[in-house]
Amino acid sequence: MTTATTGQTSVDAATPHNTKGDVFSSFNVEDFPVPAGRDEEWRFISLRRIRGLHNGKFDAAVEQDVRVDVPASAAAAVTVETVAKGDERLGRAGAPTDRVAAQAWTSMTEATYVGVAKNAALAEPITVTVTGRGEGVTSFGATVIDLADGAEATVYVRYTGTGTHADNLEFVVGDNARLTVIVDAAWDRGAVHLSGQHALLGRDATLRYNAATFGGDIVRLVPRVKFSAPGGDAELLGVYFADDGQYFENRLLVDHAMPNCRSNVMYKGALQADPGSDLPEAHTTWVGDVLIRANAQGTDTYEVNRNLLLTEGARADAIPNLEIQTGEIAGAGHAATVGRFDDDQVFYLMARGIPEAEARRLIIRGFFSEVINRIPVESIREELEQRVTDELESVHA
Repeated sequence: MTTATTGQTSVDAATPHNTKGDVFSSFNVEDFPVPAGRDEEWRFISLRRIRGLHNGKFDAAVEQDVRVDVPASAAAAVTVETVAKGDERLGRAGAPTDRVAAQAWTSMTEATYVGVAKNAALAEPITVTVTGRGEGVTSFGATVIDLADGAEATVYVRYTGTGTHADNLEFVVGDNARLTVIVDAAWDRGAVHLSGQHALLGRDATLRYNAATFGGDIVRLVPRVKFSAPGGDAELLGVYFADDGQYFENRLLVDHAMPNCRSNVMYKGALQADPGSDLPEAHTTWVGDVLIRANAQGTDTYEVNRNLLLTEGARADAIPNLEIQTGEIAGAGHAATVGRFDDDQVFYLMARGIPEAEARRLIIRGFFSEVINRIPVESIREELEQRVTDELESVHA
């Protein structure tokens, strides 16, 4: 079938594919079968808890509540529009690859487009705020961030409030452009959010993607990065902290389809639980797929996921996958760990007069700082550091 929106050609959902970069994609929810709990991409999440987003049995569909704030200094270089679903500027980075993302596309009637002019260099971040619509409805939407050739911008995408929400985020980074994006799932408890995300990088383009997940009951982020020309550079960083009743999933793909591109992936998470709680266990899932295609000579890539279990009653799944179809690469590797707290480090600090509780907090803050310190906006760094501190105040002995 050929999609009406972009002219891209899809294959039947049941058609076998050679790599995870060639999975079925479509803008039409009816092209996807209803997922079951044993399906590979859905086997970790509780389908019963996502409020019908996967099978069409969700509450009444409404448009997302979205606001875009552009700094005054950048007003002349930034275009913000509400566009119809059929607008040709949508869908260029890729079509949805799962039923929920396709449901979001099918159910919305309009999208938010943010364009940055050629060679513009923005000194302050653009802020995109999506606010949950509350109980009794399900919100759907799409947001496109489009940087023209040579542009440079930072975009802060922040999710707040509560409700049930599914959306698609799209990042188009032109030749020699540089985009830093922070996706912040700062939901209140009770929120359910599933997000399909696509990034397309041009020649010598740079993407710095940062994801922070602290809020909500269920949050599933699925970023997919593809290079359309040589010389691209993508870095995907993430932090998450899960408590009782929270399930966070980060499922990503970096598709090296062009020569001489670089990618680096680093996600860090912590989990804690109250043994006396009757809520579902704190649970996180990280699936990191990196594909190096046969024509992607000179690729340099590495991915790592670290998980810290602070208490009993928490579960972290970490699954790195590296598929290499050519030996002519600069380097490739992956690593993942799930571990308990290092008592030797605590002992070292206590031996220098630091109380045990404070020693633990220092170690955990240091664990996250390697990722948080790479975010270029000071106010966002400080806010995330404060969230880690707030989480640690409730760590159970």
